[in-house]
Amino acid sequence: MADELNKEIHGIIRDSRRVLVTTHVRPDGDAIGSLLGIGLALRQMGKVVQMVSEDGVPASYRHLPGSRDVIQHPKGEVDLAIVLDCSDLGRAGKSLNGYGVPDLNIDHHVTNLNFAKMNLVDVKAVATTEILADRMTAWGLTLTHDVAAGLLTGLITDTLGFRTSNMTPKALRLAADLMEVGAELSELYLRSLVLHSFEAMRFWGAGLSRLEREGSIVWTTLSLADRQLAGYPGRDDADLINALSAINDAAVSVVFVEQPNGDVKVSWRAQPAVDVSAIALRFGGGGHPSASGAEIKGTLDEVCERVLQETRKTIAEEVRA
Repeated sequence: MADELNKEIHGIIRDSRRVLVTTHVRPDGDAIGSLLGIGLALRQMGKVVQMVSEDGVPASYRHLPGSRDVIQHPKGEVDLAIVLDCSDLGRAGKSLNGYGVPDLNIDHHVTNLNFAKMNLVDVKAVATTEILADRMTAWGLTLTHDVAAGLLTGLITDTLGFRTSNMTPKALRLAADLMEVGAELSELYLRSLVLHSFEAMRFWGAGLSRLEREGSIVWTTLSLADRQLAGYPGRDDADLINALSAINDAAVSVVFVEQPNGDVKVSWRAQPAVDVSAIALRFGGGGHPSASGAEIKGTLDEVCERVLQETRKTIAEEVRA
């Protein structure tokens, strides 16, 4: 079945000329790495490619080859639309610009809704870039140095430096393959996981100053005023959630980030015993058992209360089970 799907994807790529490639809003390293990886490979193949990210490219990934070519709004007609690392079509925002049902959905989230005409969803993959690194040559695409840099960045970031519980020997072997093509592991690791801006650290400070704990749950909030005071340009939590997940006896960590549209972005991280993707689904979000997110309408206080109530309930149910 995998061979047959590869042949179908090879066919639609071969027969297309103008390709739109996009990913989810507030993109992370896997989203940007996937976007640049396949986008640059398609260009090398001779395709006219638009790499679209509604929120642009976060500062942590602007060193990657091709990042300056990413646009926020698509232009003109396309023959093929590919959506990457999105569990549902809503996560792509307005980047498809009324294209309709996308042609190809490539993702690794267990909550994926199979929303495209053709769906390649591998929930065993540690990142969407793993799927691409494993299959792109079968689609007639070439893994160059620039392509490999994006793909390896996705592997690094979605596994927090190859240390998440879903890591596999296959993912490590693919990382080695990408290094052999020329991707520099140490530099990509440093830029994507270790280095943070001064403004991001100030933003972290606001969240850490109001960190709360109840049993095995830890959480904090970040307001629009916090973001303005810190001078942080993004709409995310500047990866604060990954820092909270390092608290050694916390089963679940949650960060609530106020958005300018009246919503609150919620990020969960969990130890293997708790499935936070089930919580995210209840709020219209999705993700993985150990790392999920949702965007919920309401004030910070309202959303915080509702989410914590569901999180407590889930932990209690899984403990009883």
